Parts: sequence; C-alpha cells; structure tokens
Amino acid sequence: MTTDSTHNVAQGSAYVGVQAGFIAGGVHNHHHAPPDPRFSPQGDFEAGVRYLDRFLLDTARKHIERAVARGYPITARVQFYRLVALLSGRTPRQLEAEEWRRLLAIWGDPPDLDERDEWTLGLRGILRLLNPDDTATPEAATKELESLPPHQRIYIFNHLDGLLEGASRNGLWAKSVAQAQQQRTAHDRLGRAWKFFHPTPIPPRTRKVAPAFIAMSDRLKVGIGGVLLLLGGGKLTMLLAAHGDFGGLFGLYGAAAGLAVFGVGGADRHFRCRRRRAKDGELRSSGWHHADARPSGFSGKIDRLFNRYFAQYVPKGMASGQWLAETAGIRRYLRNEVVDAYREERVDAERIAWLVRYLASDVKTRWTRGTLTAYRKELRVPLSSWLQQIVGAITLTTGLVWAASATFSTAVLPGTLWLMLATVAAATLTRAALRIVAERRRVIADTADRAAEQARREEAYDRWVAKLADRPSDAEMAAWLECDRKIITDRALRQFRLQPSQVVAHAFLEAPASSTRKRRADDGPWRYTHYRLLLFLLTEDGVRQIDLELDFRRAAQHDTQRLNYRFHAMSAVRVDGLALRKPTFHLTLNSGETITVQVTGTDTEPAASNEDPSPVTELTIDASGLHQTLHVLEGVAAEGKDWVRLRREQADDRLAELSRRTSGLLD
Repeated sequence: MTTDSTHNVAQGSAYVGVQAGFIAGGVHNHHHAPPDPRFSPQGDFEAGVRYLDRFLLDTARKHIERAVARGYPITARVQFYRLVALLSGRTPRQLEAEEWRRLLAIWGDPPDLDERDEWTLGLRGILRLLNPDDTATPEAATKELESLPPHQRIYIFNHLDGLLEGASRNGLWAKSVAQAQQQRTAHDRLGRAWKFFHPTPIPPRTRKVAPAFIAMSDRLKVGIGGVLLLLGGGKLTMLLAAHGDFGGLFGLYGAAAGLAVFGVGGADRHFRCRRRRAKDGELRSSGWHHADARPSGFSGKIDRLFNRYFAQYVPKGMASGQWLAETAGIRRYLRNEVVDAYREERVDAERIAWLVRYLASDVKTRWTRGTLTAYRKELRVPLSSWLQQIVGAITLTTGLVWAASATFSTAVLPGTLWLMLATVAAATLTRAALRIVAERRRVIADTADRAAEQARREEAYDRWVAKLADRPSDAEMAAWLECDRKIITDRALRQFRLQPSQVVAHAFLEAPASSTRKRRADDGPWRYTHYRLLLFLLTEDGVRQIDLELDFRRAAQHDTQRLNYRFHAMSAVRVDGLALRKPTFHLTLNSGETITVQVTGTDTEPAASNEDPSPVTELTIDASGLHQTLHVLEGVAAEGKDWVRLRREQADDRLAELSRRTSGLLD
C-alpha cells in the first residue's frame, strides 16, 4: 500500500492490548528517582548495566545516570555504557535537546583514555558512528566496528545500528541483522524458551494419614465384652470342674481356641474387604466440587488443571470424553487430595501444575498397563485366611456344642445363663475387635502407601526440576526478543521496499496476545509466550505500520495488518486512564479512526501478595516501548512533516557541533 489514503487504518486488529500489571503514575515520568538504599553508587551502575543487557532502556539510563550523579568514578567503561544507554535503539533525529546536552557533556569531560584499553576503543567506535566526517564510506565504518573487541562490538551492533546515515547505515544494519539471525535461536531457544514461563515448582505433598478412628462404642464393646466373656468362661469352668466333667472343659477351651483362630482369619478378611471397598470408592464417580470451589479461587484453578491434563493424557484409542467419564472418580479423589494438601497456604496453582500433570500421566500409565485396579488382586483374601475362618468356625461350633451338652447335664439353669452370656459377649467382642484391628491396619497400610507415593512424586519432582534447570534468564529472553524485533523490522523494510537510511525514526509497541501465558523474573518485566507487536516506521513520506503476532517460544510470526498513512493524516496522540492505573494509548487520524493500545490489561494480579506492583509496572512499560512510541508520534502529530525536516536540521547541526568538540579524540 503506497497511497496516502487512511482507509482501513483502524480496522480488524488495530486494537491492541498490552498487559503490564499495575500502573503507577504517568508515562511521561522521566525524573530521576531518589537513591534506592539497597544500592551503593556502584550497585546502581551495575544494576543499570544489567537492565541495559535486557533492553530496559529507560530503567538503565536512570540507574547509570543516578550512579554518576552520586559520585561514581567516571572511567572509559562508565562512559561507554552511558553512551550506549543514551543512544540505544534510536537515530540521531530521535534525540531531544536535553539528551544532546547530556551527550555533549559526556564527551566534554572525557576520562583518561588508554589506547590499549578495550573500553577506550569502544568509546572511539561510538564517536566514529556519531562523527559524519568519519563515515564517508560504508566499508570504513563497518571495518572500524568489526575491529573492536568482541564485547564492545556486540553492544554497538545490538544497540547503536541506527546512528549512521546513508549507505554506511545500510551496511551496518545488514551486519546487525545477520548477527540477529544467528543469535535469534542461539543457546537452544526453541528447546528452552518455554521453560521460562513455568513457575518454580513446589515440592510434592501427599494427604496426611488420618489417625486411627476407633468409635467409643467399639472400645466399650471390647472392654465390657472381654470382661463378660472372662466372667462367663470362668463360671462355666468352675461349674464343669466342680462336677469333674473334663470333656466339657475340653469343649469349652476348644471353643475359645476356635474363636481365636476364627478371629485371626476374620480380621484379615474384614480388613481386606473394607480396604478394597475404600479403594473402589476412589475410582467411583461422586460429587466433584467442594462447596466453596469458586472458579477464580484455588480449588477452581485446580479443577481446571485436572480437567486440562486428564484431557491431554488419554490412552491410545480412547476418546477424550470417554476417558474423562471413566476417570471422574479418581480425578475427584486426587483433586481433593491436592486441594487439601496445599490450600492452607497461599500457593499459586500453577506451581503445582507439574504434580497434576504427573498424576494425570500416572493414571493413564496405570490404566494402559492394567495396574490401576491392581489393588484388587493384592487385597484378595488369601486361602490361609479362609482356612483359618473355616477351621476356627468348625472348632468353635464343635466346642460350643460339646460344652453346652456338658453344661446342660450338670447345671442346666446357671450353666445355660453363663453360656449365653459368654456367647453374646464373644460375638459382640469379636465384631468390635474386627473393626478395631481393621482400622489400625488401615493406618499402617495408608502410611506405607503414602510413603511409596511420596517417593514416586519426589522422583517426578526431581525430574521436573532437572528439566527446568537450564531455564533461560530474563537477559536471554530480552536478547531473543530484541533479535525478533530486529528481524521483524528488516522484513518490514523489505515489504515496504525501504532502505534503513530512509527511516527517520521507528518505534515498537509490544502487547500480550490473546490466550498467552506470562511470567517474570524477580527483578524483570512481564514476558509473554505470544506477543502482538505494532511497528511504526517513520520516513520522509509518512508512516508505515505493521501489526503482527509473535509466537515467542517458536520464534515465529505472522502479519495481521499492513498500513500506510501520511503525517497529515495524524491528528492527535494521547494517553488516557492514568488516574485509574490503566493508561491507554490513542492515535487518532483525521478520518476519525483511532488506533488504540491499552497499556494495562484486565490481569493486574501482582506476582506476590506482598509485592509493590509499581516497579514491575514501570519495567513492563519500559519493555513495551510505550515511551519511545509516544514520544515519536506525539512530535509527528503536533508538527506533521515539519517534524522530520526540523529533526534532520537539528541533528545535522548537533552532529557538527559534536564533531568540532571531539575532533582531538579521534587523532
């Protein structure tokens, strides 16, 4: 599109939202903040260098200049970083009068320059970029830069490729783009970038083993039943012994032995059956949600994680819906366990996503191997327990019949009463004892199961931690994103058939795309898995704009809109919503159409509950490019094409003045 029409400028995807957390203050806030007590002047300077490495230019300038103002010694290294921070990402025409005064002040009081020092060589390299007399040929300019030490050369190629003019600038840009092509996927970006967006995992937990719950009624039944059994058995023994009926005594004690054998086998069978029913209950579907499972709460987020990962880990040949229906019970059980284990603390649900993913994968694996219900085989009542019950029951019955016969022949009335008392007490005692033994064995079994499950989860946790061990730093993320921007800019130049030297100024707006994930390092801005980028290229003839989406993890992008419009088509540039901490950038055209960029999205959740969101917001706005975009487009909207002419004339005069003041430094 090469016409000066503004048709379709704000259509389709011209609306861009930029999530940046909470906003504090306005976007024109360029004053120097008071010294941070955590930083000495040296700490301030080194922090500025780190921010410069991450292309957080406004923040880097603030720290570096504050360190110098606080008396940090001015060396060639300090001046090199001051110049890079001041000039980074801009052409000479984009510098304001105050920035030119600062630039002249930096060169007006140069440090002692050692010709053998790499920082001195770097300073001279920057000065040659700014000195029009020393950039007569592209070959001379690029050769001078390529001879610099590696560290200084990389900084200049990454930050200062817009300082040259004419053919020299085109050559330097080509070199810079070639370097960006090499570095764009360096250090295994495609294999590591995704790891940045995964939060630090929380170590695994399992549900605490519930202590043995023994009903008071069972305790009373065992206690009272035992006493009554001993009393009845003792009285029967005395009656039978008094009449010398040793056969009856043998039958009585045989019944007692049979009861003991039956109890041993019965306790094992009762425990196994009871535990199997409990295990089966874990697999059966029942009520899914807790009553307080709000969608935005911790439980609601855990629900979504379980649904997502169980839908992802599906056995081969089974439909996702069928799998979710089949595993509704186990999902409910595992979900409740996770919620109960972590809900007492303020835990980000995403930090235990690894555990939910492991649980979903483990259920799928056990289902595929046929071991999901392996407990049924393990809890099958063994033959020995059946034999114990059968032998015990036969012995108990035979003994009771023998003892009853002897009792009836010796003392019918008292013997019958004591025998009935002993029999009822034994039955009551046995039933209560079976429940007590089963409950105590349940605790032992649960403890063993929890220990085994904890060990498996810790192994999965260790594997996940090891996988995230080479998570990229924020500086690496920033470097990759800068390479993306440079390559995108070069592709836009090709699409619009422009040379870099024809670009008066350029600006990027970065925004999170829809359905994106975000994360930030401890002292960094929010980074996103998917970006929407707006690139503005200002030339002598007008503005070229590209709206595109970037898949950061895959280093892939596609355009969504290309626009051209003349300077006179821009009527106003403004930022609204500062008081509400939701500043929104508006570029209004004479046609009435508006390009809107919402600087803060709906997600204003701080990274931590006790964290002041303001510094994070400032860093995110710094990374988004809003300041530079606003600055450039405000000037164009106010002055139109005259802005380009005036900036060119001012830049030429100021570069000439800089050349006169620094002529001796290049000898």
